[in-house]
Amino acid sequence: MSSESKVTFFSKNKIACPVCESTFFREDLLTGRGRLIAGNLTDELRRLYEPSDKFGDVFPLIYPIMVCPACYYAAFSQDFLSLDEETKTKIDQDADRRLHTVSLLFDELDFREPRTLREGIASYYFAMMCYDLFHTDHSPTIKQGLCALRAAWLSNDFAVQEPEENYEELAVLFYRKACFFYNLAIEYEQNGKESISAVAHLGAYLELNYGTQTDPTKRLGSLKVAKRTVAKIFGIGKATKNKPTAILDLSRDLYDKLGAEIAEGGGDGES
Repeated sequence: MSSESKVTFFSKNKIACPVCESTFFREDLLTGRGRLIAGNLTDELRRLYEPSDKFGDVFPLIYPIMVCPACYYAAFSQDFLSLDEETKTKIDQDADRRLHTVSLLFDELDFREPRTLREGIASYYFAMMCYDLFHTDHSPTIKQGLCALRAAWLSNDFAVQEPEENYEELAVLFYRKACFFYNLAIEYEQNGKESISAVAHLGAYLELNYGTQTDPTKRLGSLKVAKRTVAKIFGIGKATKNKPTAILDLSRDLYDKLGAEIAEGGGDGES
């Protein structure tokens, strides 16, 4: 394949895994030459990309997580090398469980070759498990939520490619995990553990669409909290500057939807 038709490239310098000391080359996305054609911004604040005649479908989200091909330690690039000895030991001891858990979804993964949607989804799943062992100063909870959300997006992309494999059901599971982690991260923000105000929109969106459905009283309370959070962070009802118009418009729409469901559930839509 010529360099002009490639979508990614591998780093020239080897990276040493801080957990198992194996070395590998990192894969990164090339830009330019029409590889990425920006599309719409979704309600979930995901930027979609249009396929091009030359490069076809390109999925930028399958590359941000660094993964060791030997022990499957995975994290965002800014965290990958910054492990203390205690965390290294925990992640090393957890290697077999990581591989077994993800092998239940994908029996063939190869992070030494160009990634596919399989490796993309698996990379976020590996990272979710690894961040569970990180210290709180890395803000692991919100990163687990982001990993779960991106895994859900990629699972839906994969469901389009493999319609007979029920990957949309996997997407729902990841959405629910994302909802859990985003709510937990908001709780941590309130008690001072993590600063995550930028994710208020996504936390509220996930609560609306993937939060508890079996307990009407609990759901009503959760939706009211989500609505107040969106209003507080995005200044609903106030003159708001310095925030992208698209995000503000989506947040106002989300605010209205939360109010409508609260009213439908017997609560005060203005709460």
